[in-house]
Amino acid sequence: MSESEIQADSPDLVSLETDHPIWERFFTVAPLIVVGSREENGEYDLAPKHMATPLGWQNYFAFVCTPQHSTYQNIRREEVFTVSFPMTNSVVMTSLAASPRCGDDSKPSLMALPTFPAKSIDGRFLTDSSLFFECQLDRIVDGFGVNSLIAGKIVAAHIRPESLRRNDVDDQDTIAASPLLAYISPGRYATIDRSASFPFPKGFQKSKDSDS
Repeated sequence: MSESEIQADSPDLVSLETDHPIWERFFTVAPLIVVGSREENGEYDLAPKHMATPLGWQNYFAFVCTPQHSTYQNIRREEVFTVSFPMTNSVVMTSLAASPRCGDDSKPSLMALPTFPAKSIDGRFLTDSSLFFECQLDRIVDGFGVNSLIAGKIVAAHIRPESLRRNDVDDQDTIAASPLLAYISPGRYATIDRSASFPFPKGFQKSKDSDS
């Protein structure tokens, strides 16, 4: 097939002005996570985040934060953090973790959240979650406007049995038994309990640098 045969007319598009943030103008899908960190006074903080992603196929995970948040300052100081992936029935709990701080910088709403301790680092998880990471800080990259990328190496990971992929269980059955909670930015969420296999082309392979 020649290049001329696959060309098509451009679709009708709306151009967005980029002299200010564009992210409120459309919807995007992201994971909804809760990041745990240790405060300077020894207490623990939990904060929901959605700008979060694995970094490649190795055991690295990152999320976006800002130096103005306690999460950033806690992780820079303690050099560890936890990541909880809330279950679909935990939206209210996750929302409580986003409650504003009081004048004394305390966050009383966290007292209502059930948590349990990490095993290999000093941190806590949101109990009503399906997947849990214990991370050591790898690096912080500042300068994305007012935001920063916090990257950690996963040193321990835990999962509820019903969320674990198994060779003898169809992937769709696993997702139906343990639905995923997604954040639809801006300001919405969804339950993912149905999926379909992605139609990879014949011969498709992951990067040769992958250990998978």
